[in-house]
Amino acid sequence: MSEVLHLENVAKTYNPGTPAAVTVLDGASLTLAAGEVVALVAPSGAGKSTLLHVAGLLDSPSSGMVRLLGQPVEQASDAARTRLRRDAVGFVYQFHHLLPEFSAVENVALPQRAAGFSRADAAARARELLEAVGLGHRLSHRPAELSGGEQQRVAFARALANRPKLLLADEPTGNLDPETSSRVFEMLLDLVRQTGLAALIATHNPELAARMDRTLRLDQGRISEAA
Repeated sequence: MSEVLHLENVAKTYNPGTPAAVTVLDGASLTLAAGEVVALVAPSGAGKSTLLHVAGLLDSPSSGMVRLLGQPVEQASDAARTRLRRDAVGFVYQFHHLLPEFSAVENVALPQRAAGFSRADAAARARELLEAVGLGHRLSHRPAELSGGEQQRVAFARALANRPKLLLADEPTGNLDPETSSRVFEMLLDLVRQTGLAALIATHNPELAARMDRTLRLDQGRISEAA
């Protein structure tokens, strides 16, 4: 399996050199391969969101190496990082962040339009993904007309719209009731496994973590493999 993401001895300190300095990551290392679905579990406040932001090129580490698709990115320009993030990384958050004035199919098409795809191709891909998550009958509905589980499924489809190589998800079903969470998470796993991308999914739910290929624990700024 080919390497998609590699972090080596990544540290992240906020307000360095001041009395308010806080070290969130302290020598964190991990490797994700294509086709792997990996759980990231951590105590509250342990830095999992920071780790996901560094891995997804939304934030830069204070030190250490980040390699995405074989490319070291610490010295890359902002423009190069933005292109790589847009083309290679999909994000899903606990709250869906859908644009309320747009329909489901428009929300999924938008990142493709931003990447330069034609309106027709973006809409076709959006319809295909929404049908894959069981929302083929809800294409024209706006977020307010969808249930919480349906909104999150639209968010999953949007994250996969540009065919990323890496999916990063931060408590993607944490805002749903247990039954809906389980059902929606199963759809996400199916989609991820069908596309063969690498996925790092932060969750507090041990049952969801157990469905993934392996589990990493983040504690005191470092990552360890769960038994």
